[in-house]
Amino acid sequence: MKKHLKELPMPGFYRAQHAGMYGYGADAGKLQREAGAWKGAHGLTSATADVFNLHLLLIDVQKDFCFPEGSLYVAGRSGRGAVEDSQRIAEFIYRNLGALTNVTATLDTHFAYQIFFPSFWVDQDDQPLTPYREVTREQIERGQARPHPAMAKWLCGGNYPWLLKQVKYYCEELERAGKYTLYLWPPHCLLGGDGHALAGVVQEARLFHSYVRGMQSWAEVKGGNPLTENYSVLRPEVLSRHDGQPLAQRNTQFLKTLLTADAVVIGGQAASHCVKSSIDDLLGEIVAQDAALARKVYLLTDCMSAVTVPDGKGGFAADFTPQADAALKRFADAGMHLVKSTDPLTTWPDLRIG
Repeated sequence: MKKHLKELPMPGFYRAQHAGMYGYGADAGKLQREAGAWKGAHGLTSATADVFNLHLLLIDVQKDFCFPEGSLYVAGRSGRGAVEDSQRIAEFIYRNLGALTNVTATLDTHFAYQIFFPSFWVDQDDQPLTPYREVTREQIERGQARPHPAMAKWLCGGNYPWLLKQVKYYCEELERAGKYTLYLWPPHCLLGGDGHALAGVVQEARLFHSYVRGMQSWAEVKGGNPLTENYSVLRPEVLSRHDGQPLAQRNTQFLKTLLTADAVVIGGQAASHCVKSSIDDLLGEIVAQDAALARKVYLLTDCMSAVTVPDGKGGFAADFTPQADAALKRFADAGMHLVKSTDPLTTWPDLRIG
């Protein structure tokens, strides 16, 4: 069945200001009740009948990243980054409700002690480390950073020497790959906490899509392994242990889902980290199979922002915008399309869905 390519109006319940409200939540019952009338009024059909599978991938649009109240707000240089991104994501879904087949949201999902949290580490004086700093193999060897001794009990049966070898090996693997140095973030997206939930305005839009188009509200969980970072939805940063045993595995099933879609649209947080890493891994698989597949990937450049860390003096202690910009250029050079959420789908290059 052909796609419904006409852009739709915003539904009556939608309010743009909800994008900036941390406490706003979707009313699933109300959305379900309104979905039938909306579907009939606009002549929409079930997504299960779509011949062209247009898949929207939303990366980590969670409260801890999307609001100033969150523990790791992605403000970008403007200070309004993720808030405005969430508004544009929701409006993109509503406008293109009849064209989107699948919408998948990833969920960064963590526990109290993870290798990239300060709680995992102590210094030479047994004091906890602070966030927004790097940990290197050299620091571990000098004793300037070492795993909290309590970690060994539940991670490896109390074998602290094994754990010490593992974290050194982990940092060495990160540094060898050249993608990242281990970076300590404030606790964020803790399972069971408010910050783990999707931004309400985005959750509302994805649920409305699900009810109107009869398609499941897909989600992909990542990040629960305490011994590795998991920026990308497609794989953790390190897959093996120092003793040669597996540490984690690639998300091969979801990779297959993306590669078999007719087109993939990507937005979310943060452009400098989890979005960049996910696209990097997707591109790596594309290049290994067929470089031409890159042309079916569309990146919503106005629906993602880079991590910035204010210095309290009007500047930034850290600004990852250049890394995000460089990654987008690299993706475009590989054949992926840089588009804006406000551009009509009919104007997107190489998108033949009508």
